[in-house]
Amino acid sequence: MGGVSNKITSVLNFIALLASIPIISSGIWLASKTDNECIHSFRWPVSVLGILILLVSLVGFVGAYWNKQGLLAFYLCCMAILIGLLLLILVFAFVVTRPDGSYVVPGRGYKESRIDGFSSWLRNHVTAYGNWEKIRACLAGSDVCIKLTQDYITAHQFFNSQLSPLQSGCCKPPSSCGYNYVNPTLWVNNANPMADTDCNMWSNDQSQLCYNCNSCKAGLLGNLRREWRRANFIVILAVVLLICVYLIACSAFKNAQTQHLFQRYKRGWV
Repeated sequence: MGGVSNKITSVLNFIALLASIPIISSGIWLASKTDNECIHSFRWPVSVLGILILLVSLVGFVGAYWNKQGLLAFYLCCMAILIGLLLLILVFAFVVTRPDGSYVVPGRGYKESRIDGFSSWLRNHVTAYGNWEKIRACLAGSDVCIKLTQDYITAHQFFNSQLSPLQSGCCKPPSSCGYNYVNPTLWVNNANPMADTDCNMWSNDQSQLCYNCNSCKAGLLGNLRREWRRANFIVILAVVLLICVYLIACSAFKNAQTQHLFQRYKRGWV
């Protein structure tokens, strides 16, 4: 009976190991995005937790396969902590990405964003002056805006495009300013400079553009929000699977311990 329980626990640990793969993949996908590359503290938490879950699952598999009760107990303790941390990250990410500062622009295929529409935590930790200077330099050195000049030529193509929040906020002036389109990163004749404080912040200097604008900060937050909510969906599925596996593994471990005590009692009685 104890052998059967160990085999079940081995299979469950292998499933938990497989469940760590989408968590690691989601973290790597997030870290590869331009906005996350420029915000170093946001890049690796999910991937690190996924790798730890993989390693702990390997420990549990070894403990179950070779009947090492100490390793199994260590696995159950560590896995409970890691699942708890993942749940905390999911809840936190859901709360801080819930507010959406984007709004529809009439006659445009893309949306624009207002910075005050996003959560105060994101605004304080991402767009604060000390952080933004480094982020701005990183964005200016990326190809996030350069790609637009390669993808769109005419105004009709550009105005009907599905720009990312980051491109919409950093690579062009706000629509309310009334600039005339020349190409995706070159705009002239500010017709309505008082419509938005960002209107006078726009520069046709390709190293400046709207990287100092509030619309760019809002676009960065919009990108973060969209990407984290996409990744959260995959991580939620993996966490649900891990919780189910963990509960069954706890039950199998408890049954094995009970059977072991019963066998010792039986041998002592005989």
